[in-house]
Amino acid sequence: MSQPVIGVIGGSGLYEIEGLTEVREVSLSTPFGDPSDVFITGMLKGARMVFLPRHGRGHRLLPTEVPFRANIWGMKKLGVERIISVSAVGSMKEEIVPGHIVIPDQFFDRTLGQRPMTFFGDGIAGHVQFADPICNDLAAVLYDAALAAGATAHKGGTYICIEGPQFSTRAESMIYRSWGVDVIGMTNINEARLAREAEICYSTIALATDYDCWHHEHADVSIEAVLAIIHKNVATARQIIKTAVSRLSAERVCPCGEALKFAIMTERERIPAATRSKLEVVMGKYL
Repeated sequence: MSQPVIGVIGGSGLYEIEGLTEVREVSLSTPFGDPSDVFITGMLKGARMVFLPRHGRGHRLLPTEVPFRANIWGMKKLGVERIISVSAVGSMKEEIVPGHIVIPDQFFDRTLGQRPMTFFGDGIAGHVQFADPICNDLAAVLYDAALAAGATAHKGGTYICIEGPQFSTRAESMIYRSWGVDVIGMTNINEARLAREAEICYSTIALATDYDCWHHEHADVSIEAVLAIIHKNVATARQIIKTAVSRLSAERVCPCGEALKFAIMTERERIPAATRSKLEVVMGKYL
C-alpha cells in the first residue's frame, strides 16, 4: 500500500511543521506563476508531507496576492491527495470563543473577483460540484484529532471569505452575523475551489482569534490581539496535524478523487494544445 501524501497550507503564525524527517526544499515553476514559497517535504508519522506557507515565509503576501493556482498546482505535482489548511479566523458567534478551533463545512464567498480561482478557461470549460466544499472524511478526522489534542472544537460551520486586507467595518460584521455565518477569514474559499478541481481533499483547521468587531463587550479585532491568540493556537494546530496524519488511511473512499469525472464540457479535440499542456498535472487523465 502506498504512503499517503498530505499537504499542509499554513496561515498566519504557522510557517513550518515540526517533527519532519527527510526534510528537503522543493522549488517549482508552474504555468500559473511562482507559488507562495518553496515547498517543504518530509515524513511525519509514516506519511509523506508537503508544507507551504500561504503568505510566504516572513508573511509577505496579502490575501489577494496569494498565488492560489500555483500553490494548488504545486501540491498536485508533488502527489498531494489531501490538503489541511490552517487559518486564523474571526469568530462570528458568541459560543466560538477566541482560542477555540472550528472545522468548517461550508463557505460563503465575499471576495471581489480579483483572484483567479479556477483552472478552467483559455479554451476549456468545466463545472465541478461544490455544494459540499469540504471533504467530509478529512474534516471528521481533523475534528476527532482536535478533541484528542485537548482543544475546544466546533464541528461544522460556515466560513465567510472576504477580500481584505482590511478587517470588516462594524456594519459589515453585523450583517454577516445576521446571515448566520460562524467564522470570517480571507483565503480559504479560493483554495477549496481549486483543490476540488484538482481532485484533492480539502479541509480547514480554523483558529478563532477574535470576535471581529461585532461584540460590544470585547475590543475590536487588532493585530496584537490576533497574534497573542495565534501563538497559543499554533501549538495546538501542530498537535492536531500530527494526530490526524497518523489516522488517515492511504486510500481515499470519498468522492473528491473523481470530482472532474463528468465536469469537463469542452470537446477534447477543441482544447488548445497550450491549455492541454498547462493543465496536464491537474486533469491530464481526462484530456
